[in-house]
Amino acid sequence: MESDLTFDIDAQRWDQSTFMGRLKHFFNITDCRTALLPDSKLDEAKALVESCRAGSVPPGTTEEQLHYAKKLYDSAFHPDTGDRMNLIGRMSFQVPGGMAITGFMLQFYRTVPAVVFWQWVNQSFNALVNYTNRNAASPITPKQIGVAYITATSTALATAVGLNLYTKKAPPLVARWVPFAAVAAANCVNIPMMRQQEILNGIAVTDENGNKLGHSNKAAVKGITQVVISRITMAAPGMSIKHYKSHVPKTYFMDKNIVGLCSFLCFVSMAVSKLEPELRDSIISQYGDSIKQVYFNKGL
Repeated sequence: MESDLTFDIDAQRWDQSTFMGRLKHFFNITDCRTALLPDSKLDEAKALVESCRAGSVPPGTTEEQLHYAKKLYDSAFHPDTGDRMNLIGRMSFQVPGGMAITGFMLQFYRTVPAVVFWQWVNQSFNALVNYTNRNAASPITPKQIGVAYITATSTALATAVGLNLYTKKAPPLVARWVPFAAVAAANCVNIPMMRQQEILNGIAVTDENGNKLGHSNKAAVKGITQVVISRITMAAPGMSIKHYKSHVPKTYFMDKNIVGLCSFLCFVSMAVSKLEPELRDSIISQYGDSIKQVYFNKGL
């Protein structure tokens, strides 16, 4: 027996054209409490989402239950493949994971061995996050993953160790900026390297209804650039405000808000006029001037 409830599971719960709507959406999917749930609970949520998409809602199911199932699905399953993502790579793990690593980097920055170890931990964490949240429509080989990881880690270590030695005689406040500088430099390398296939081969772009229009290298570059900027911005408050305040428990609310503020939309748009000439001409030849914007998954 099926429920009489009709529900569009993929419709946005909050208006994504408004700032508050986007903020509520990303607070929802970055809720770190979902990272504590067992795989069985997540699989149940996925099954309910897929049943709803197929038009078969179990009897007695409420809209609130469907909203919660979609929340769990969005937090744990990749939007391109539908596969369950590893725990550490999920955006819902960014608050506890990022806070812990940031705290250790800020605490242990005085000696070279400590800097090397915690920068290595941070870049290993970042590499896994970048791989997990890539645009999965552009596959990456194990060799490319290895090169990206080694390059980003080496960049972070070289920056951190170099600045650490350079600031040995500088005031303590100056030396405390070394971890953030290393994180920023590594992000500029780690993310593009981990997602190089997207830059080389382009990513799928669609119209507002999800109809595929082709692949664009420029869309990939725009999306990855936005991710790099947002990752650095996400790290900035936690690694700078803490220089002046040592009351760490207050950072939870701030870090959670920054994740939501900087993530905004996983799917972003780009004007057709900004695309490669070949793709732009192809879209115009098929659809005329009816399509002004294309949409794509920039990853997180």
